[in-house]
Amino acid sequence: MTPSVVHQPRVAWDGARAFVRAAGSAHSEQFAARVLARLGSEIYGQFADTRQRLLTALVETGGDRYASDVEAGKWRVRLEELLRARPELTEALHELTNEALEL
Repeated sequence: MTPSVVHQPRVAWDGARAFVRAAGSAHSEQFAARVLARLGSEIYGQFADTRQRLLTALVETGGDRYASDVEAGKWRVRLEELLRARPELTEALHELTNEALEL
């Protein structure tokens, strides 16, 4: 069996976009519970902060994409650092990314 190569920057970028999408969705609480269970309380808290910033931006701007793009950039860095520090979480992040895209 050939081992698969994981391109952490790509996993982080895909995860970042999916997390921001989930944070802005009506199902964010369900997704947040999954984040807590798989990635822990620190990432869970950061997800809640993202949700709040997205809601605030929606009220203030009426839906300007700038806030989503900024949040995605923050998540890309955050998730890439997480994968460098804890590569064993790659599969959990991949699963969460797929689940977020199904919301």
